[in-house]
Amino acid sequence: MITLILVFGCGGGPQARTLSREANDLFNQGEYEASLRKYEQIIEKNPAVADRVLFEMGVIYAHPGNKQKDYQKSLDCFQKIIRDYPDSEYRLDSQMMILQIKNVIIKDKIIAEQQRQIETSRQAVNVKENEIVSQQEKIETLERKIETLEQTIFALRTEPADRVLIEKKERRLTLLAKGEVIKTYKIALGGDPVGPKVMQGDNKTPEGVYTIDSRNNNSEYHLSLHISYPNEIDKKRAKELGVSPGGDIMIHGIKNGLGWVGASHAEVDWTKGCIAVTDEEMQEIYRLVPNGTVVVIMP
Repeated sequence: MITLILVFGCGGGPQARTLSREANDLFNQGEYEASLRKYEQIIEKNPAVADRVLFEMGVIYAHPGNKQKDYQKSLDCFQKIIRDYPDSEYRLDSQMMILQIKNVIIKDKIIAEQQRQIETSRQAVNVKENEIVSQQEKIETLERKIETLEQTIFALRTEPADRVLIEKKERRLTLLAKGEVIKTYKIALGGDPVGPKVMQGDNKTPEGVYTIDSRNNNSEYHLSLHISYPNEIDKKRAKELGVSPGGDIMIHGIKNGLGWVGASHAEVDWTKGCIAVTDEEMQEIYRLVPNGTVVVIMP
């Protein structure tokens, strides 16, 4: 904190000394406006020390702790000393203070301009962010509308699929009609999915060309479409190995009572060789895939 240089022994008698003490105390307490009023009273009571008091007032007006600081009033005090008190011992200090305050004013203006530019940039960024968010919301709304429209169109579809393509590696089932994709589904396979099914109990999903040869709307797995495994190739391979090729390979939903698992079921291969989808997906597939539809199962 700046220590005021006005001393109690200045001329003017006890009243002036009392005022100077009060002004100094107010300054040290941070009561800058009240301190300035006391100094003004000192000038009225004792003009002989006006230059010294003006210097103190100039310091208070520019003091960093003064929330009401006024650089112009501070400059006025120091300039008045230089103009009206040519022999004052505070003349040189006043000139230095004027230079310092002008430098502070320049720096404050630079800082203020930088802050203004930062704020302008921040507002511009906020506007862009809001525009991006708005565009994202519009895109999401449009995507939802498109999805709803696609679901509506799909629900109204009456033309059946003529081919079911199952890609084991991609865990994907695709319904096709006349070479065009109707819809794709994420699937779960047998617990040991790599390679073709060879025999009963190997937990593998077959690979080859088959057909849907029957259906069950009272399945333990919501609904099911039976695949015509084993075909002649499968039977021949099993016979050569001296094993039973097995059977009961189906496209089905989730086990009854566990439909709430939903799409998360496909995070692991859990069937005994069948192809599994969600219950809702199975309802779509069941509706669009008639008996006799070709099923191609790829590695």
